[in-house]
Amino acid sequence: MFVSRSMSENVITISPRSTLAEAESLMAKHRIRHLPVVGEDGRLTGIITDRDLRSAMPSSLCEPEEVSQALEKCRNTAVERVMTKNVVTLSVSHTVQDALLLIQSHKVGALPVVDEDNRLLGIVSVRDLLASFISVMGIGDPGALLCILAEHKMGEIKKIVDILTEENVFIGSILVSRHWEGDKRAVFPYVHTINVAGVKKRLSAAGFTLVDPTTWYMENLGRKRKEQP
Repeated sequence: MFVSRSMSENVITISPRSTLAEAESLMAKHRIRHLPVVGEDGRLTGIITDRDLRSAMPSSLCEPEEVSQALEKCRNTAVERVMTKNVVTLSVSHTVQDALLLIQSHKVGALPVVDEDNRLLGIVSVRDLLASFISVMGIGDPGALLCILAEHKMGEIKKIVDILTEENVFIGSILVSRHWEGDKRAVFPYVHTINVAGVKKRLSAAGFTLVDPTTWYMENLGRKRKEQP
């Protein structure tokens, strides 16, 4: 899925010469944490976040009079003096997966989407990406998540899908994760039914091991913690 399907197009922006007070007001009014900074020509020049605003404000450890004076000075400071100028951006040809990797690697909460001339087209936030995956995976509809341990070899996932199909169970999505036993994988089908007793019986009869998804996660998390130095 391309980011153009997930991005917010009605983006609240601010100009480089606006003050931090104006930026703070816009964020509070629209309940957002990121403001793309756009010049008069419509090109992206930077981005300012609520974290940038907090970092620019004076420390509460200062004397009250000093804090008051410094706060007034900060609030009247131009956005361009505080904003991040080397902005990590996306184009409409990037996918949702690309956006997730960039957000993780650069530790940011949102990415502006720009055209070839660096004009702002939209913005993609972590919230937008979560909504996209909920839609794609079908987990917004009533159903159940199964956790099936399968051998790591060709044809195993097909066997699972065949069983679910034969049981007339609609599959919303399937995720596959590594298992601590290297010759196995944990398969997570999200099925659009809550009556899974028959499906579980068929899967067990076919030689698959079924585990409670929460139990699997907690055991996996515990193993990762033990492996950390």
